[in-house]
Amino acid sequence: MQLLDWVVLIGTLTFIVAFGVYKTRNSKNVKDYIKGGGDAQWWTIGLSVMATQASAITFLSTPGQAYHDGMGFVQFYFGLPIAMVIICMVFIPIYHKLQVYTAYEYLETRFDLKTRTLTALLFLTQRGLSAGITIFAPAIILSAVLGWNLTTLTILIGVLVIVYTVSGGTKAVNVTQKQQMAVIFGGMFAAFFLIISYLPENINFSNALQIAGANGKMNVLDFSFDLSNRYTFWSGIIGGTFLALSYFGTDQSQVQRYLTGRSVKEMQLGLLFNGLLKVPMQFFILLVGVMVFVFYQFNQAPLNFNPAAERAVLNSEYASEYQRLMDRNEQLQNEKHNVAIQYGESLKSPSSEETTIYKDKMMQLDVAENDTREKAKKIIAATKQDVETNDKDYVFIHFILNNLPRGLIGLLLAVILSAAMSSTASELNALASTTTIDIYKRNLKSEISEEKLVKASKYFTLGWGIIAIIFASFANLFDNLIQLVNIIGSIFYGNVLGIFLLAFFIKYVNSNAVFIAAIITQIIVIFAYVFDTMEYLWLNLLGCGLVILIAIILQTIIYSPNKKLIDDN
Repeated sequence: MQLLDWVVLIGTLTFIVAFGVYKTRNSKNVKDYIKGGGDAQWWTIGLSVMATQASAITFLSTPGQAYHDGMGFVQFYFGLPIAMVIICMVFIPIYHKLQVYTAYEYLETRFDLKTRTLTALLFLTQRGLSAGITIFAPAIILSAVLGWNLTTLTILIGVLVIVYTVSGGTKAVNVTQKQQMAVIFGGMFAAFFLIISYLPENINFSNALQIAGANGKMNVLDFSFDLSNRYTFWSGIIGGTFLALSYFGTDQSQVQRYLTGRSVKEMQLGLLFNGLLKVPMQFFILLVGVMVFVFYQFNQAPLNFNPAAERAVLNSEYASEYQRLMDRNEQLQNEKHNVAIQYGESLKSPSSEETTIYKDKMMQLDVAENDTREKAKKIIAATKQDVETNDKDYVFIHFILNNLPRGLIGLLLAVILSAAMSSTASELNALASTTTIDIYKRNLKSEISEEKLVKASKYFTLGWGIIAIIFASFANLFDNLIQLVNIIGSIFYGNVLGIFLLAFFIKYVNSNAVFIAAIITQIIVIFAYVFDTMEYLWLNLLGCGLVILIAIILQTIIYSPNKKLIDDN
């Protein structure tokens, strides 16, 4: 990090926070503070929705996911455009008609207070956990790579977000997210074109894609019906649709983004804008990761991208064993560099037999390199030190710090921190709104003034921010951060979506049946995850289907009006 990088990083973050505070300094009433004044245009809604989902985890983990596993992860998002259309047709008109502040207000209108409260608590639980992860993710990775103090970084990110979210509420979140998305897109495009320019002169973009394809990184579609396979076309279309319906249709952090729209049309256009751009955006981010992979076919990559892990093992009794693997890795990479150059040359004559020979050789070397990396992870784990062996989340940040020019490093770090701030701000804002409207205000015995309600919302924002920082300070890394966030969501979202679908479409089911069904379903889904009965995307379908089925059975057998008549007689 040079002086110019620090200037770019600090200047960008300071501008975003100051701009958010300034633009929303007059948010005094509940409508302004929680619904952002209700005057947002469709493109503001669309960008805000995208920024809320695109956390720092997206820009740290997704390129690393592509580096290791290729483009297949994009299938996870295939159900999102379908979900956007359904939400525009069903959810938005109902929310707008009832003029709700939170999604869960509708459930009391349709069922009762206890069902509304239970659903709000399910949201608060999973979103409270996720808020901590969105702070923790960039903090621990930047701490490991830059050597910054983890606790200081965690507090810094949390405090920056709390400042403008407490100050301006929903409007502050919406206003700042436009600037954050501009920084994010600018930084990612700059990184992409620089990676292409760093490739050898005889390797163009088309050749780079062919090299990636030869190593199995361009396999986008998997049509298998294997439930143990995490990312397939079917899990994306079916499980992904249910996850997106739950997230965008019932999660207050997203619902609050489009409830700020000035009309139903603006809300619908904003979500359709997100539906059209989200899959290409994720495809592009994955493609950046694939290009980083291609870059390292011609340049030396570390045996493990987590510098803290390498420092730990090289200072342990396993240092000599790990050093031998480092030497072996260097040898394999030198061979890969030569073969990749030769493969690129052979592509000029596509009918050449050499192309097939070099392709097979590249694949063999890639398998050997992956085997070496797995052995390295086992040695790191054997040190029994508190370091992460899985280095997927460190790939992109390692590339940024070691290969980008001055100034651009600061910009890309600003991208990561901006993404962390935008998603965390939305989460804290939604957590505070739900706590204020669905728990605090609803259970008060007397009327409360708007001024006191806004003040209460600010206190709840501060409180949830402190809780998120505390959780982040004690969290641990998972296999892959972006998967962890989606797993937490999948455990809760299916159940919540099922409750809303019962409310929308199955009118004869009453509140008692839904309440008991939701509790039973949540217990079953948690057990299904703990005992690893299926991949997490399918938990969304399981939760949704179970709560609907159990509620219908309970309503038919126990709570049916006909049953009561029989009992009375």
